[in-house]
Amino acid sequence: MRYEATRARVETYFDRTATEVWARLTSDAPVSRIRETVRSGRDAMRARMLAALPADLTGRRVLDAGCGAGQMTRALAERGAEVTAIDLSPALVSIARERLPADLGTRVTFLAGDMTEAHLGEFDHVLAMDSLIYYAAGDIRSVLGALSARTRDSIVFTVAPRTPLLMTMWQAGRLFPRSDRSPVMVPHGPARLSGAIADLGAVRDLGRVSSGFYISHALEVRP
Repeated sequence: MRYEATRARVETYFDRTATEVWARLTSDAPVSRIRETVRSGRDAMRARMLAALPADLTGRRVLDAGCGAGQMTRALAERGAEVTAIDLSPALVSIARERLPADLGTRVTFLAGDMTEAHLGEFDHVLAMDSLIYYAAGDIRSVLGALSARTRDSIVFTVAPRTPLLMTMWQAGRLFPRSDRSPVMVPHGPARLSGAIADLGAVRDLGRVSSGFYISHALEVRP
């Protein structure tokens, strides 16, 4: 039940509490200095993850697992991929659909739901940018296990690394829970997590992006 409970909190936060915040953050609208560091960090991480995939994705089927407002989705479609873009938040999926250029529309299928659902089918690549950062190691392994069974080439995902700042935020979230607060990120040691999922395939460390209040670490699994 732990995975389901966390998933429900994430869905509530992004679909009800923070939709407008994330819509603004993922646009060109002016934001605060703190949110600008998050925006810049997310842009850098997206580029890092995309660099792990072929430049030409024509004919490749790609899952954007936790598509949010659709920035990764658009980049994948521009490379020629056939993209399934799924997110727990119907509101964010709607924003992603509205923002996608019309000429890319035939390459993308938008869905609201769980990234592990079997009916989504098989993929050549899966990208999960910051959509697993709220889960414990066992839940991450379960999700990756479900995805790896249906992925032919690679799964690229991010985790919240164990840093002093993130550990402080994690402890604060545990001590002072609030119903309207963002789900608390669960920090992981990338090396330790890599060892825990090694049986799923070859694991590659893609490195870390640190930009002010944005800190995220990318890993790749090749089933």
